[in-house]
Amino acid sequence: MQPHHPDDTPPPSWRQRPRPVGFEIAYTLDGDTLEIDTTRKVDRVRLAAVEQVRFVYAPSNVSSKGFKTQLRLSDGKSITFGNLSWRSLTDMDRDDARYHAFVSALTAAIAKANPRARFVAGKPFAFWLALAAVSALSLLMLVFFTSRAFLQGANTTGLLGLVLTAASFWQVRPMVMLNRPRELASGEVPDDLVPGRLPA
Repeated sequence: MQPHHPDDTPPPSWRQRPRPVGFEIAYTLDGDTLEIDTTRKVDRVRLAAVEQVRFVYAPSNVSSKGFKTQLRLSDGKSITFGNLSWRSLTDMDRDDARYHAFVSALTAAIAKANPRARFVAGKPFAFWLALAAVSALSLLMLVFFTSRAFLQGANTTGLLGLVLTAASFWQVRPMVMLNRPRELASGEVPDDLVPGRLPA
């Protein structure tokens, strides 16, 4: 069922196929309700029931810059959608401008429907701390073994270690930096975790 708008203006919406195999999911904002159409069924979620909105960096593979918005409801359920949509087993679509526009409209509606809703960015602190510690330890181990290889004259192995260290740092740094936990103002949309804001 399509939301009714007297002025015929299309309501804010977002469509995503979250997995390489599966149905596309359509999210449509209808006043103080979020309509979720999974093809097999349509759910309507009251925005007043949203207790927390979380924004995270969650790449789907080594080359994609994936971001997700997570809604936690008062009944314990959660809703998650992101800026990447699988087109096939190997290809993905992204429309950051439309994603940002939808998330901005959704968060504003949530803040209005439930002024007590919490807005946060990044991973929970304990998870982020563990991620940072494991990432730092992994990089230190790579640096150590690379240094040992050069000291022992295994230059080819050392060069391979340098490449692996650089690649690991390139992957790990945004995971740690972008996912640092922080509180946001009510309805705030962080540009570093919700890309696509159009210039004013």
